[in-house]
Amino acid sequence: METMEMVHILDHPLLQHKLSILRNKETSVKDFRQLVSEISTLMCYEATRDLPLIEVEVETPLATTKVNRLGGKKLAIVPILRAGLGMVDGILNLIPSARVGHIGLYRDPESLAPVEYYCKMPADIFDRRAIIVDPMLATGGSAIAAIQFLKGYGCQDIKLMNIIAAPEGIRAVREAHPDIPIYCAHVDDCLNEHGYIVPGLGDAGDRIFGTK
Repeated sequence: METMEMVHILDHPLLQHKLSILRNKETSVKDFRQLVSEISTLMCYEATRDLPLIEVEVETPLATTKVNRLGGKKLAIVPILRAGLGMVDGILNLIPSARVGHIGLYRDPESLAPVEYYCKMPADIFDRRAIIVDPMLATGGSAIAAIQFLKGYGCQDIKLMNIIAAPEGIRAVREAHPDIPIYCAHVDDCLNEHGYIVPGLGDAGDRIFGTK
């Protein structure tokens, strides 16, 4: 894992292999969806490396022993609709007790600014560690807005997890929310004139759900 200040690039060989297939324009909707889920599981493993542990006592078939279990705040997964939904199941496979909130944002095609259309959170979101998920970090507008929403709910422990990020998006999030760590599998070259990541993988939402 390569780490810059608050930016963690997850370069595990399995992640990079799966990402190479994800980028291929010939990859089917079924395979694309499955890969997004698998990549999300692997990324979550790294993004939760700092979860606190508490020591408890259990009885094995042979003896009583002390073991470590998760302690501290519980987790919430917050996908940015709609593409972020593709990452949820992969994370829940790893952490089935996590709650799921939803933030609905779309990017205005002219201004590229995020527009909110839906927001629903667990009642105790303020008391949970929150991981915002979205396959792509492009301009950063949606991520910045989502982080601000969660801070407005009182969340003080937030992470952002994206499969692919553009340098422009990383810079924008770092400037707006320098306290928020970013986890991604790759930082691509740039954004094109339409705000898409290059080389990227196209529109993640369309490829996950088979729409155009």
